[in-house]
Amino acid sequence: MADSSKISTSTAPKPVGLYPHARKVGNLLFLSGVGPRTAGSDANDSGVPGLELDHNGNFKAFDFEAQVHSVFANVKAILEASGSSWEELVDVQVFLVDMKRDFHTFNRIYAEYFKENQPCRTTVEINSLPTPIAIELKCIATVE
Repeated sequence: MADSSKISTSTAPKPVGLYPHARKVGNLLFLSGVGPRTAGSDANDSGVPGLELDHNGNFKAFDFEAQVHSVFANVKAILEASGSSWEELVDVQVFLVDMKRDFHTFNRIYAEYFKENQPCRTTVEINSLPTPIAIELKCIATVE
C-alpha cells in the first residue's frame, strides 16, 4: 500500500464513525463524507445550521442554504488543515436527501463558490444520511 497519512481537525465536525476527516495518499487528498454540522459537534449534538427540531425530532425550522454554506466551510477547513486548499479540489460528489426541493438552490450556491476552480462533480439523491442533515460532500483534492 502507498504511504498515507490520516488527518483529523477540530475545525470541522467530528466524524460520526471511526474514520479520519481526510487521508493523504501521494499528492492526492481524499476527504471522508462532510456534512454541515458545526465544528466540534458530533452525531449526538445536532449542531446543524438552519435546523431546529422539536422534542420528537420533527423539523421546526429548516434552511437548506445555511447547510450548503456550512458544508462548504467544513470542506474548506479540512482542506486547509490538510495542507491543501479550495482551489485544489478536483472532484466533488454531492449527496442530497431531496433532489427536487434542493438541487436548484445547491446549484446556484455552488456556482458562487466555484467560479474559478471547476472540479468534476456528481450529484445524487439518497434516502437519508446518518444525522438530520440534507447534504453531504465527498471530495478529492491535490496536496503538496
